[in-house]
Amino acid sequence: MEFYGVYILWLRDLKRYMRARSRIIGSLGMPIFFLAFLGMGFRRAQIPSLEGISYIDFLAPGVVSMVVLFTGTFSGVSVVWDRQFGFLREIMVSPISRTTIALGRTLGGATTAILQGFLMLVVSFAIGFRPDFLGMIYSLAFMVLIAISFTGMGIAISTIMEDIHGFQLVINFFVFPIFFLSGALFPVEEFPEYIRFLTYLNPLTYGVDGMRWSLIHFSEFNPIIDFIVIGAFSVLVILISTILFNRTEVG
Repeated sequence: MEFYGVYILWLRDLKRYMRARSRIIGSLGMPIFFLAFLGMGFRRAQIPSLEGISYIDFLAPGVVSMVVLFTGTFSGVSVVWDRQFGFLREIMVSPISRTTIALGRTLGGATTAILQGFLMLVVSFAIGFRPDFLGMIYSLAFMVLIAISFTGMGIAISTIMEDIHGFQLVINFFVFPIFFLSGALFPVEEFPEYIRFLTYLNPLTYGVDGMRWSLIHFSEFNPIIDFIVIGAFSVLVILISTILFNRTEVG
């Protein structure tokens, strides 16, 4: 029963994603602009820590991670939406546990984030990105961990929010600093020392670095450390989101 409940909630989110074609295309707009214009604008820039690597190759894994981050985190808005329209109350009184509901919503949001990230990876080929195709298999593991981590964060925040607009404001407050301090756009080594310390505390930094190692074999940290940190963070976030979801009240 519990496993089936997770599957049904996952399938519901997946179907909603597949039917929203405007959402699929629209959510790629800003990342494509980042990749195209930053990639072209800095294509001749000489960044000391990127010797021998084109900026477009450095940037693309970060932009793919950005898509996964934003899609996963903003998937929590569906929980707020369901609370407002009564669907959340209906599934709360069903025979399945709240833990199952939280896991189903997290996996559903994470799957849509992974699909968006993979779509962005394909689009990046047209802009000149040339990854290691075997490395794309490794990148999928990091993509999954990033998606689960930040979908769980979105679900956790949604449990304490009752207004959609308020949720979006709070999410932006968290997401943009996480993104800009992750090394997705510029090497961590190029940040001032006091900013660099913040990047080390940012779990997305390790997800981006793992993605970059997988796709272009460039990393600023040990890939094993990347995997352990983002993996541990994903488990922690799932636990927190599940606890908060179990305590949430639906009027």
